[in-house]
Amino acid sequence: MPAPIKKTDTWHGQYDAIIDVRSPSEYADDHIPGAINLPVLSDAERVQVGKLYKQHSPFEARKIGAAIISRNIASHLDHQLNTYPPNWSPLLYCWRGGQRSGAMAQILSEIGWSVDVLEGGYKSYRRQVQAELIGITKQLHPVMLDGATGVGKTIILHALEANHVQHIDLEGLAAHRGSVLGAIPGLEQPSQRLFESRLYAALHQLDLNKPIVFEAESSKIGNIHIPDCLWKAMLPAPSIIITADITARVDYILQDYDHITTDPSALSKLVNGMIRRHGHDIMMLWASLIAEKNWAELVTHLMNTHYDPAYLASSKRRQRHKLGEIAMERIDADHATAAANQIADMITSQIVTLTAGLTVPPTSDLIVTPIVT
Repeated sequence: MPAPIKKTDTWHGQYDAIIDVRSPSEYADDHIPGAINLPVLSDAERVQVGKLYKQHSPFEARKIGAAIISRNIASHLDHQLNTYPPNWSPLLYCWRGGQRSGAMAQILSEIGWSVDVLEGGYKSYRRQVQAELIGITKQLHPVMLDGATGVGKTIILHALEANHVQHIDLEGLAAHRGSVLGAIPGLEQPSQRLFESRLYAALHQLDLNKPIVFEAESSKIGNIHIPDCLWKAMLPAPSIIITADITARVDYILQDYDHITTDPSALSKLVNGMIRRHGHDIMMLWASLIAEKNWAELVTHLMNTHYDPAYLASSKRRQRHKLGEIAMERIDADHATAAANQIADMITSQIVTLTAGLTVPPTSDLIVTPIVT
């Protein structure tokens, strides 16, 4: 006897698996976080059936499509689905109409697995993510981790985990460090839609009644735009400023961005892209430093000429209220842990004010220097 097939309008249930039956390119562009891809039509097969449907015969397209879909589902049953027990219960979804997910659901039901199908498919999921992101960001109590390039904001952000301080790593979600030289070797940035799915999933796991720390960013991280609703919440948020002297910053960047020194041609291409802003003479200086492999002087000059002026200009425009300031003697794991401890104390001491949406007075006019013994 077939198991039931149920329609649902949510993907948040207790499912043993979420299965995206769309083509691989559709899945790569965006999908429900945690979903696995078991396509019933490959990209090429989807194009083939679509052309046949539009240009020749809908009947022939459905007949050939059904044969292809049946073979692909049979392959999934022989491989990815061949070990699941009788009480296994998945959620399926396709693009919108439910034909692809319905075909797989019917076969799984005949086997005896209880199946849910997401009504409206991916399109419904996407609409809900967009709507709920707006609702979530209106409830946020963000605190911005601010500071110039190379002060170690990202490693400090990750060190907050040990203090149980809520945080979101936007650069991690975007697979980019957020600067001209911020591309991460071996990683492609997600699509805008997939980034928003990742952001939604990350926010959905947090307590919106408590502060959430974000690294201060521009509105664009590589090719990814921070959604307007989140950007508007971040702009007026109080900040904790991280500082470090230029020597410590250069040392850290040369370690953290070591890939830029292994491919001078790619570095030259990136630097040359700034010629409109800085002019030919500075480009020639940077080119000579790259040719000489004088990385410390190059990074120092980039900081003084490009990154720091941009950061100062941005800080003046934002004029965030300062919750506190931490100066890093060195930028490493131990000092990041000490800085995270200081940040946790700052947030704890102002938790009522931060979550009430009131103006937050600075915890101190002094610069706090983490000291690691």
